[in-house]
Amino acid sequence: MDKIEHLAEILKQSKHLCVFTGAGISVPSGIPDFRSAQGLYNSDSGYGYPPEQIISRSFFDEKPALFYQFYKEKMLFPNAKPNDAHRFFASLETADRHVSVVTQNIDGLHQAAGSTDVFELHGSVHRNNCMNCGKAYTLEELLAKPGVPRCDKCGGVIKPDVVLYEEPLNEDVVWGAVNAIRKSDVMVVVGTSLVVYPAASYLRYFSGGHLVLINKSETAFDRSADIAINDDVVTVVHQLQQYGV
Repeated sequence: MDKIEHLAEILKQSKHLCVFTGAGISVPSGIPDFRSAQGLYNSDSGYGYPPEQIISRSFFDEKPALFYQFYKEKMLFPNAKPNDAHRFFASLETADRHVSVVTQNIDGLHQAAGSTDVFELHGSVHRNNCMNCGKAYTLEELLAKPGVPRCDKCGGVIKPDVVLYEEPLNEDVVWGAVNAIRKSDVMVVVGTSLVVYPAASYLRYFSGGHLVLINKSETAFDRSADIAINDDVVTVVHQLQQYGV
């Protein structure tokens, strides 16, 4: 039995599946990742500062205009659509199988594909709030505002609900994600090199039957997995569908 066939059987038998995703699952949707050779962190930002510095909380507070120039140009993809991998994992939700998604992504594509139990560790570009009065704004409303977007109610600066460097993760989201991992009988890790902490450390809470890693390149966790597949996730899900998953 090859890896794909074995994984197909595991997924068919799972009752509590947890899918843990990183940037790699959204690359086929046209959203660049962060750490590959072509990723955001390895490209010249064109702004005179490293990307990691620009997307820090202190930079946001000190240079909001430059932050928003970078953010709107490099990190927002309002026309991106879910790809076959997003739709595949959403389709695994059935009356007999619960599927939780724990994601490091901020693009909202899992929900757009139909996943209903999603824990966004690093927030979402689709939620934005005035830092003064708390008024909520959609991504479309944010993009319609030039320069530093300001609240039309009180004039305060609007901030994306995205976890920046130097900011803590949302505790409620973290505990929801940890509980989803703990309860799962199968955990499938997709499109992440597992080098971003604390998110990568959450794998230690998994004690179910099968840990599966799907990533284009090898990770330090491959040897710990029951199945490790180094391939494009869309290619993998197409192969799984041939086995009736």
